[in-house]
Amino acid sequence: MKVISQQEFDDTLTEVLEAVEAGETYQVTQDGRVVFELRLPPPPQNLTTAEVIELVKDLPPVDYAKMRADIDEFFGDEDRIGDDDPWERRRG
Repeated sequence: MKVISQQEFDDTLTEVLEAVEAGETYQVTQDGRVVFELRLPPPPQNLTTAEVIELVKDLPPVDYAKMRADIDEFFGDEDRIGDDDPWERRRG
C-alpha cells in the first residue's frame, strides 16, 4: 500500500489510477491524516441457485399477519388498498 498526499494525488492522478487498476492500493492524506483509500472493488460474488438456497434455507418463515400488522402500525391503516389487497389474496 502506498501513502500519498492529496497534492501528489492531484498531480499524478492518471498514474495513480493506472496503478490501482493494476492492483495497487493507495491511501491519500490531507494534513497528515488519511482521508480516503483507493483500491479495486472486490470481485462480484456470482452465486449459483443452490448456493443462494443454502444461504437462506434456515431463515424463519414469513409471518404475513405480523408483517401486515407491522406495516399498518408504521403507515397507518388508512393507506390500505382495500378489499382487493394482493397480499391478502396470496395468503388466502
